[in-house]
Amino acid sequence: MLDFDLATLYEVETRALKQAVKRNIERFPSDFMFELTKEEWKLLTSQIVIFEKGQGKGKYPKYLPFAFTEQGVSMLSTVLRSKTAIQVNIAIMRAFVVMRQYYMNYKELKLQIEKLEKEMNLKFKDIYEALKYLLEPPRTPRKQIGYKTPDSLQGRNDE
Repeated sequence: MLDFDLATLYEVETRALKQAVKRNIERFPSDFMFELTKEEWKLLTSQIVIFEKGQGKGKYPKYLPFAFTEQGVSMLSTVLRSKTAIQVNIAIMRAFVVMRQYYMNYKELKLQIEKLEKEMNLKFKDIYEALKYLLEPPRTPRKQIGYKTPDSLQGRNDE
């Protein structure tokens, strides 16, 4: 989650949130929080509209935003010690649990669909082969049935 979104949830200014993080930077290793690069920020803003008219002084932030992982969001509750911060943190942690559960259910469903698809492909391959055989029997020369004439016997001796 980005710092300005979290600041809105925690009902503090983005500036205050960033100051609290910088004062306690040892609590936020790189796998908890990182600052977006200019390129990442450019890509992010090109994909979604973050700043709307009237939000802030300019169209772009003065400083690049911080991005927090699940653990970083959890650590924010120790840095921002208000009742609102605790309640918001609990809600965010629950949201992460629901998202993880949804992902796991999605992953299991995807695996089941792939397994079913493989089984059906094998079955349909067999059916396809059987239909193909019935519709186009193999072309092998067959022995001629019927009376043998001297001409037909003469052709056989030449071969």
